[in-house]
Amino acid sequence: MKEILNNEMPPKTCSIERLVTNKKDVKKVLGGEKTATRRNGRYVDIGEIMVLEGRKFKVEQVYRQTLGELTDEMAKQEGYDSVEAYKQTILSFHPGMPWTPDMKVWVHEFSQVSEG
Repeated sequence: MKEILNNEMPPKTCSIERLVTNKKDVKKVLGGEKTATRRNGRYVDIGEIMVLEGRKFKVEQVYRQTLGELTDEMAKQEGYDSVEAYKQTILSFHPGMPWTPDMKVWVHEFSQVSEG
């Protein structure tokens, strides 16, 4: 993965408040089971802070990837056991959406900020 600096990226298409909104996903993030989310657009810059139920999570990486590059290990970062489980969930949220290996998505990786 090539590190991309914020000033080399296209403009954001959304805001950090919209990065993780699904109740099940919020629960996974708070439980440490979800440390990444994939979106069609770029929602955040590296270093931005996402706040979920009063807890802070810092965006560590933002980069492009195709769905065909997704591995089971990456699906685990999303809070799923496998690519297939992740795929079925995404397709249930977006009926009629094709799942094509060359479709590009933005990966947003984050970690909890320790208060101290």
